[in-house]
Amino acid sequence: MKITALAGGIGASKFLLGLSNVFPPEDITIIANTGDDIELFGLRISPDIDTVIYTLAGVINEETGWGIAGDTFDALRWLARYGEAAWFNLGDRDLATHIYRTDMLRQGRSLTEVTDHIRRALGVRSRVLPMTDAYTPTRVITDEGEMHFQEYFVRRRCEPRVKEIRFENMESAPAAEGVEQAIIEADTIIICPSNPFISIGPILAVEGVREALRQRRDSSVAITPIVEGRALKGPAADMLRDLGHDPSALGVARIYQDFAGLFVLDEADREIKPAIEELGLRVLVMNTVMKTLEDKKRLAERVLEGVMRNA
Repeated sequence: MKITALAGGIGASKFLLGLSNVFPPEDITIIANTGDDIELFGLRISPDIDTVIYTLAGVINEETGWGIAGDTFDALRWLARYGEAAWFNLGDRDLATHIYRTDMLRQGRSLTEVTDHIRRALGVRSRVLPMTDAYTPTRVITDEGEMHFQEYFVRRRCEPRVKEIRFENMESAPAAEGVEQAIIEADTIIICPSNPFISIGPILAVEGVREALRQRRDSSVAITPIVEGRALKGPAADMLRDLGHDPSALGVARIYQDFAGLFVLDEADREIKPAIEELGLRVLVMNTVMKTLEDKKRLAERVLEGVMRNA
């Protein structure tokens, strides 16, 4: 059995850690969002790729959900002394990843190649693919103007109201090598519990990806990132509201209904199960909140059990 997962952010990484503990990691392919990518201090930074790899490598800072455990920030403090903006927290060990990535890209390596080398060097057995090798940063149009997603998310702490989301250069960004094949050949496709607009949305916007998922709808399962109208991490619920969607798991199901045949709903939202089923989705109800490694493993096990029962 082969699993392909669409992932972006902390929630996805938590689920993938659980999945890799109950399923052979080498049989998991992860398609990671690169819309969060940003260029700072002359370096190419890929936050979602790094969060996935650091988590699976066992080096993630568990308190924050991003960065490397025990990291220091001396370089960032010195950059601030030189007048550089230091709002994006880059640890000293984390900087080594970005320096390496940028150097390899400048030598002509693709982001796919560089990502594969990084995950192997850190002992990650699952394959990690960027959604595209092109640089396609997510731009957020807000009531305070347009800004890079990281400026909205980190610098402004999601305070501005979102009016529109755009993916820069997406029209000339083909899927990275292996992405469509990983979807078509997988036995099960999992859309991880991630923000549907800025984590999963950029992946879906890559040419060919959404169509490939539609072809595999009966084999695709999406896990809700919203519980009782709230996102456990990040601005997903606020974005749903601001962009005219129902800020609930039902709102997410409506966005995913054309390519996900199975939807995982949290126990707390059991009452909206019939409404989601009316969209033509099969629904699994379970506890989706992941606080401990056991929670992560239990969720992964129950999702896989549900997939098998509904196959």
